[in-house]
Amino acid sequence: MPGHDVIVIGGSAGSLEPLTTLVEGLPPDLPAAVCVTRHTSPHARNMVPLILSKAGTLPATEAVDGEPLRAGHIYVAPPDYHLVVIPGSLRVSRSATENRFRPAIDPLFQSAAVAYGPRVVGVLLSGGQDDGTAGLWAVKQQGGIAVIQDPHEAQHPSMPRSAQTYVPVDYCLPAADLAPLLARLAHEPVTVENTPPVSEELLMETHIALQGNALESGLLKVGQLTPYTCPACHGALLQLKAGRFVRFRCHTGHAYSARSFLAELRETIDDALWNTLRALDESVLLMTHMAEHLRQEDPTASTVALFMAHAQEAQQRANQIRQMVMQRHIVPSAESQEALPSADDELTAP
Repeated sequence: MPGHDVIVIGGSAGSLEPLTTLVEGLPPDLPAAVCVTRHTSPHARNMVPLILSKAGTLPATEAVDGEPLRAGHIYVAPPDYHLVVIPGSLRVSRSATENRFRPAIDPLFQSAAVAYGPRVVGVLLSGGQDDGTAGLWAVKQQGGIAVIQDPHEAQHPSMPRSAQTYVPVDYCLPAADLAPLLARLAHEPVTVENTPPVSEELLMETHIALQGNALESGLLKVGQLTPYTCPACHGALLQLKAGRFVRFRCHTGHAYSARSFLAELRETIDDALWNTLRALDESVLLMTHMAEHLRQEDPTASTVALFMAHAQEAQQRANQIRQMVMQRHIVPSAESQEALPSADDELTAP
């Protein structure tokens, strides 16, 4: 009878330290495969496998598409690729971003839940926003174990706190206590006979993560059409639910929680304001230039005053927009501060 032999771990800002602590405490004969997804820059060198290999006794490597899933090994999602679990092996996928990230935590957790059901243990560490909540809910839905780092200890508590709000979490522990728990769970036998059937929605989520077409995956059947559009591609957004947790996915595959959707909209508004400011500044320069050119040709021309009047009007509008833009950046909200990358998100070679 198998144990909890598939451990999936997700984290973002502030997660490297607890992840290292966790790996340091895992035994060399752990009878479980460990898969890790951390939010990372798509352009940064992935130092996490090296750091984890040095921290503990288990080998840690960057996941390779199609490689077998083996016990006693740690697999880390590559930058700019989702890590997806299928029966017996791993896939790395450049499907659409989820919760504004690739790699994202939800695809790892959801795919593991589909592939291994109650044999899965999902662990959510420190991080901003709420990626991983829907994935941890999927782990629980399929009979697995849900574990979170104690939010009171986490450097960025938003991620584990969101899971605690929407998922019936089994264990909420400090980072130092996670490894002994996982070692014990890996040896506990799991009954798979009463595993709940995989929902059509969860199958769809996993198919999309494997670079499947969202429409062909049945998105229109399981999602409720909304009046919103995807900030990334402007496609129609459909609303989905993981228990009480509301999510959105567009027909091309991008996925958002409500909070990540709001964060993306804030960035879109910022971009629009800056573009408007740029256009107004350019119009001031152009109309001033034309007025000076006409003044040299004919100082009495009525069009000189007209161009200068338009330039002054554009300048006033630009000043108003500039004030709006600057006010948005004086002090970030508590939520946006929590979502900012920490120092360990841009890793350098030791």
